[in-house]
Amino acid sequence: MIAGIVLLLIALAARSATINRYVRSRLLISALLFGAYAVAAALVASGRLPPAVAGQVQTTSPLLLAFALANAAVVLVINPWRLDRIPERFPNIVQDTIVIALFAVAAMLFLPDKVVATTAVGAVVIGFALQDTLGNLFAGLAIQIEKPFRVGHWVTIGGKDGLVSEITWRATKIRTKAGNFVVVPNSVLSRDTITNYSEPTRETRLEVEVGAGYDVPPNEVKSVIVQALIGEPSIMAEHPPEVLLVNFADSWMTYRIRIWTTDFAADERTRDHVRSRIYYAFHRHGIAFPYPVQLRMESKPQIATATDEASPLDGIEILASLTAPQRGQLAAMSRSLLYGAGETIAREGEPGASMFVLQRGEAIVTVAGAEGEVARLHGGAFFGEMSLLTGDHRSATVTAVTDCELLEIGVEAFRRVVLSDAASVERVASAVSSRREELERHRATRTTNAVDTETPQTFLERVRRFLSR
Repeated sequence: MIAGIVLLLIALAARSATINRYVRSRLLISALLFGAYAVAAALVASGRLPPAVAGQVQTTSPLLLAFALANAAVVLVINPWRLDRIPERFPNIVQDTIVIALFAVAAMLFLPDKVVATTAVGAVVIGFALQDTLGNLFAGLAIQIEKPFRVGHWVTIGGKDGLVSEITWRATKIRTKAGNFVVVPNSVLSRDTITNYSEPTRETRLEVEVGAGYDVPPNEVKSVIVQALIGEPSIMAEHPPEVLLVNFADSWMTYRIRIWTTDFAADERTRDHVRSRIYYAFHRHGIAFPYPVQLRMESKPQIATATDEASPLDGIEILASLTAPQRGQLAAMSRSLLYGAGETIAREGEPGASMFVLQRGEAIVTVAGAEGEVARLHGGAFFGEMSLLTGDHRSATVTAVTDCELLEIGVEAFRRVVLSDAASVERVASAVSSRREELERHRATRTTNAVDTETPQTFLERVRRFLSR
C-alpha cells in the first residue's frame, strides 16, 4: 500500500514538472493505476474481503502495478519533457506497443501458470477472429517505424494521389485533390507500391506531351517551347525545361516536355500553364498543331469581292504622316501575334528591331527601378518604336494582362516602305522624338534614372544611319 501511494505521488509530481501534453495524459493513467493498486493492497490487508476474493485481488493486483510502471517508464524515457511534441520515431502506436510488450512479460512473471495455460487456446481464437485487425496493426507499426511517409506528405497509394492526413492503428487516411477522404487499410497499404512526392525533396518532375507538324524542324520546335516557358513561376528555375522528340506519328511529331516543380498539389495547374504557353508560342511562330483534316466541297465557287478596308495602322499617331497606301503596305508586311495573359511581350534590356501595335487586349508596362506599373496599354496603343527606328534594346518590359492580339512591324518591312520617301522618315522620326521626350519626362518622375538629353537632330541622324544599313 505504501509503495502504491509513493508511486502515485511520484507520478503526479512528474506530471506537474512537464509541459508535454501527451506525457501529462499518460502519467495521469499511471497515477490512477498506482492509486488502484494502493486501494487493492489496503483492502487485502484489512481482511474485510472474502478469502477467495482476497486471493484473486492479491494475485492480479501486481498486474496493475506492472502496467502502470511500464506505461510511466516508456512515456518518461522516450518523450521530451520540455517540448510539447512526440518523437517522430516513436509515435503513439509504437509507444503503446512497447508498453503492451512489457506488460506481457510482467504477466508471464506474475501469472506464469494461467498465462501458459491460456496462451495456446487464446492465440488460436485471437488469430482467427482478429487476423485482419492484427494484420493492420502490425502493418501500421511497420509504417510508423520505417516512415515511408508522414502526415502532410503527398503520396500515390493504390493509384490515387492524396495528402496523408492521419495514420492510425487500422488504416491510413489520405485526402485527394478532389477533397475526398480515402481510407486505406494498413495491411493493404503494406502490400502496395507507395510513391512519395514530398521526400527526399519536394522537387517533382512533371511531363507534358505536345504534337507538331513535320514541316517545322525539331530543333526549331524545341527552341520555341523552351523560350515560351522562360519565366513561368510554377517551374523551377534551377532545372531548365527539357524537350525530347519521342515519336514520329502518322501526321505529326510528338514532343515530351520535362519540367520540375516544388508544388505537387498544383501539378494540373502547372501542366495547364505549360500547355497554354506552348499554344500561344506555336500560334506566333506558325507551328501547326495536329488535328483531323476535313475536306469541304463547295457546290458553287466563292467569288471574292474587293472591299476598301481600313488599315490597322491608320490610328497610330507616329505613322499618321505616311500615306494610306504606305500604311496598308506596311500592315500587309507585318506579322500578327497572339500572346496569352501573363506572357511577356517585350523584356527590358533585350535586343529588338521591331515595334508592336496592340489591336486587342490589355497590357502593362514596367521599368526596372520603378514600383508597380508605369503604364497600362489598351487596343490601339503601340510600343517598341525606338527599337524599330534605332535598334536600341527594349527600354521597358511589357506583359499581357489579358490575351493580346498584336501586329509586329519589323525593321526590314519598315525600310522597304519608308526609305523610298525621305520626307516620311523625317516625319516619323519627329513624331517618335516628341513621344520619346514625353516618356523620358514621365520616367524621370517615377525612377532615379537621368533624363536622356539627346537633341532631335542627333536622334534623326541616328535613325537615318540605322535604317540605311
